[in-house]
Amino acid sequence: MNATTFFRSTLLLLLLISLTTCQGQEKKPVSRKVTVAKQTARQDFDPYFSPSTTTSPKQGPKSITRNIIQTRSGDIWLATWEGIIRYDGGSFTNFTDQNALRKFHVFSALEDRDGNLWFGTIGAGIYRYDGKKFTNITKEDGLAGDKLGCFFQDRSGKIWIGTLGGGISIYDGTSYRNLSTDNGLLSNDINSILEDRSGKIWIASGTLFTYNEETFTQIQKDNHQLIPSLTNKEAKSFYNVRQVIEDRKGNIWFGGNDGLWRYGTDGRFVQFDKQFTGYILEDRAGNIWTSAEAGENQEWRISRYAADDLEGDTASPAIILQQQNMFFGITEDSEGGIWVGSLRGVGRYDGTAFDWFREE
Repeated sequence: MNATTFFRSTLLLLLLISLTTCQGQEKKPVSRKVTVAKQTARQDFDPYFSPSTTTSPKQGPKSITRNIIQTRSGDIWLATWEGIIRYDGGSFTNFTDQNALRKFHVFSALEDRDGNLWFGTIGAGIYRYDGKKFTNITKEDGLAGDKLGCFFQDRSGKIWIGTLGGGISIYDGTSYRNLSTDNGLLSNDINSILEDRSGKIWIASGTLFTYNEETFTQIQKDNHQLIPSLTNKEAKSFYNVRQVIEDRKGNIWFGGNDGLWRYGTDGRFVQFDKQFTGYILEDRAGNIWTSAEAGENQEWRISRYAADDLEGDTASPAIILQQQNMFFGITEDSEGGIWVGSLRGVGRYDGTAFDWFREE
């Protein structure tokens, strides 16, 4: 089995697990006050959730860590298969266990401009944390779906919520406006959302498209030209786009089954890697980091493209880490450390080596 087959098989398994879990839930209103007794009575948990044995483990998570953020307070928050976990620089706290939250995989995380934290689960909707309490938000509250893929806050302050299967919810601080394939959205499975400096919304899903003034436009590729057109039947669309970001120069980067691509401010479209690329980060120095398949022995790699090498159309990245694993979200902390989520927890790279926060 090659790396691509391994990834797709693993991804399919995880998605099937999530779908099976969600379909097995009773369709009853979700209580805002979640208690252990209520969870037991309704079996309100994902049977494939990876429970921890304590609310304050000495080491980091041991299972899938999908996304990582650092809040303005300096804390690191992890979206994991073991729940919502915070690392304060010295110890870990599992808030899912501590606060008796619904036991579902946690997939995505965001700190909004008011300091609220948003966590997206696969099956239990959103948990929003105001620093004192967690509030569970689900379809019963107007959300487009209970399986969450991503969050993004635009310049006006609205929270864009990408779901897996339900489309997009846009929260204006009071209510949710939902977009789906019923009103023009090109896919209901949303992996990443970005607002570029022109105000255009980019959406990564089963394909790549933009949203501007009520119009959805699919991005297609043909002869290394970007063709935002739904009428050109000869052009090929991107497949399974996982993330889209904008760098400090205004270039758009995105990755997925078609590898790593950059859409430059010059209007040109350049491929930097042909291997599946899952997550992309631009660090404060302008370097581009990616998590991608290595193309051999079921291995994955963390790569860094030096900022100085990105002026042209080709660049050879430094391979920071390559192993039989699968890597997910990447973030940079305030000290310049690079955090990476994996199948077996989370690691921090200090420029020399990785610390995986495991017992010696």
